[in-house]
Amino acid sequence: MKKVNRYDHEGIWTIAEIRRGKLVGVSFELLAWGRKLADKLNTTLSSVVLGSKVSRDELRELVERGADRVYLIDHEKLSVFIPDLQARILKKLVEDEKPEIIIASATTTGRTLMPYLASLLGTGLTADCTDLDVDPERRLLLQTRPAIGGNVMATIITPDHRPQMATVRPRSRRPLRREVNRRGEIIEVKIEIESLESKYKWLDFIPDETSESPIQEADVIIAGGKGMKDGKNFELLFELARLLNGAVGASRSAVDMGWIPYSHQIGLSGKTVSPRLYIAFGISGAVQHIAGMSSSELIVSINKDPDANIFRISDFGIIGDALEILPLMIRKIKNMVEGNDEVG
Repeated sequence: MKKVNRYDHEGIWTIAEIRRGKLVGVSFELLAWGRKLADKLNTTLSSVVLGSKVSRDELRELVERGADRVYLIDHEKLSVFIPDLQARILKKLVEDEKPEIIIASATTTGRTLMPYLASLLGTGLTADCTDLDVDPERRLLLQTRPAIGGNVMATIITPDHRPQMATVRPRSRRPLRREVNRRGEIIEVKIEIESLESKYKWLDFIPDETSESPIQEADVIIAGGKGMKDGKNFELLFELARLLNGAVGASRSAVDMGWIPYSHQIGLSGKTVSPRLYIAFGISGAVQHIAGMSSSELIVSINKDPDANIFRISDFGIIGDALEILPLMIRKIKNMVEGNDEVG
């Protein structure tokens, strides 16, 4: 990698995400991370939006939630996510504007786009960070993430190259409150997108029919592990999730046994979640799984093993068979919903 003059670069960028023409929640979470860093460095915070026909109200919300500037690249070719096309557009914008830090979310989109962009720019990237901070004197981004299977936390810096780039776990920080009177610029950037070709061909979007919404966005997650004993028992988890307006997650072992699709896997090799309520049924608590859900606000665990690792991070624990307790919990909640709590 070729060294650059780091003092030529200034400002923090976040990469907003679009799904089906709408900004998704991680776009606002990233601004909460970026605002903290920008204030420490006394610099500007910008959000970069690549999409098609994004509404002005949504762009304005980025300003209201912390952005000083919004760079908008609007083109019909950007109506769907095409990694190499977006990476080349961002490369041109980075070379023109020279930000010192770029942050994206560690979603499927961010994990695909950011390595591509880092390669084009000849700079470093730290993926799946759990914390970000800055050294204001050296203007270094301090990028903290799990290492060695989640057993240690490593802080990584990029001292000689710019921009400094990182992805952060979704739902690891709550969006800032909207300030309706906050001022900021919305800058429409013109790039000759028509001349850019892609190696990808968009075929179709097929939603995961086993889940109504991505588990990263759920406020309530009902998760199952090896203690569920059989894939057919996961229907009980789905029933409880429907009652609580939640989503179903799983440990890696449950996914490996074919009980539930990979899209539900939580942990270092799956999704990172931070719901308000996380209920774990029959999950022992491997460090890889805990790394993906330990930032949940309230954790309730059910496991037969009183020494299960999951209890160490749980707010409430129940020692018992998940398949005995789960039906009781479903019946109790149904009675509460139907107003027959005395029956349960």
